[in-house]
Amino acid sequence: MPNDSDLTMSELLKDAPKNWGRWGEDDEFGALNFLDASEALRGVASAHSGKVFTLQTPVGTDKGDPVTLSRHGAIRRQTVDVNSFRTGDRDINPGGSKWADDYFEMFCQGTSQYDGLGHVWYDEQIYNGYSAETTAGGLSKASVAPVGRHGIVGRGVLLDMARYRDKEYLDRFETFGLDDLLECAKEQGVQIEKHDIILIRTGWIPSYFHRDPEEYFHPFSEPGLVYSKELVEWFHDMEIPNLVTDTMGNEITFDPNNGFKLLLHAALMRNLGVTMCELVMMDELGDDCAKDGQYTFLYAAAPIVIEKASGSPVNPIVVK
Repeated sequence: MPNDSDLTMSELLKDAPKNWGRWGEDDEFGALNFLDASEALRGVASAHSGKVFTLQTPVGTDKGDPVTLSRHGAIRRQTVDVNSFRTGDRDINPGGSKWADDYFEMFCQGTSQYDGLGHVWYDEQIYNGYSAETTAGGLSKASVAPVGRHGIVGRGVLLDMARYRDKEYLDRFETFGLDDLLECAKEQGVQIEKHDIILIRTGWIPSYFHRDPEEYFHPFSEPGLVYSKELVEWFHDMEIPNLVTDTMGNEITFDPNNGFKLLLHAALMRNLGVTMCELVMMDELGDDCAKDGQYTFLYAAAPIVIEKASGSPVNPIVVK
C-alpha cells in the first residue's frame, strides 16, 4: 500500500512527544530506564502460581519459519553425528565418548527478537538524536547490545485481542487502536499501570504453523496496532518501556490512514525509546490467562548480546 498523500512522516510526527535527552545525551536504553529495581520487584510480586511460559517461536522447522519476505528462515546443518565416527571423519574420545555438533545460520531478526533502538529512523536521526550515519557498517549507537546487557524485567500485562474479538487469530489488514486496547483490558478485568510491559496477542504468528504458507504470506499484511496521536501520547504518559507482539512487525504492516510503513516504530521506538519485541508465541499463555483470569505476571527477557546489531534473538519467559 503506497503512501497516497504528500504528507511525510516528519510532518505527521512534528508535534509528537520525544524522550530524547531524558536520560542523558549518551543514552541507548530509552524507556527501559523505567525498569529499575523497584519495577523488577513489582514484576516478581505479580507471580503467584509459579507457572512458567516461554514465548519463543521455533526456528529451523520442517515447514520453514515465519519471517518477513525479505529474509529467509534459519538453516541448521549437522557437522558431527554418529556417521562421523562410522566413516572415521572423527576420532572417538579417549575413554570411548562420542558427540554430536551442528551449525546454525539465521537473520538476527529471523525469530522471536528484540529491536535495538536504532533499528528504524527518519530525517537521518535515530533514537536520542544520534545521526543515521552511526548505522553505517553496524550500529555504533543504540544497537541491540545495550538491551541485552540491560535485560528486561518487570510486570507484564497480556492484552488478548484475538480472544477479545472472539477469533482464533486476527485477519490480515485487521487493525486495533488505543480504545480497543483499553476495552480489552477492561473486559479482562486488568488495570494497566505505569511502566507495565505490554504484550498483545493476535494469534498471527502461531497460525503460520497450521496454514498454507502461500496463503499466509500472500498478500502479505499482518494485523496490528495502528497509529493515532492519542495512542502515542498514552505510551508517553504511561511510560511504557516495552511492547511485545506475536506479529513480525509489532504494528499493522501498512497504516490504512496514510500508507506509511513502520510508523509506530518511528513514533514509539525512534521518538520515545520504547523497545520492541516481535514474533513471539502467546497462544499457550493466552489460554492459561483465560482459564484463571490472571493477565499480569513477571516478564523477563534478555536478547543475545550481538555488538552493533539492529536486532537479536530472544526466548522471553513469563512466570504467573
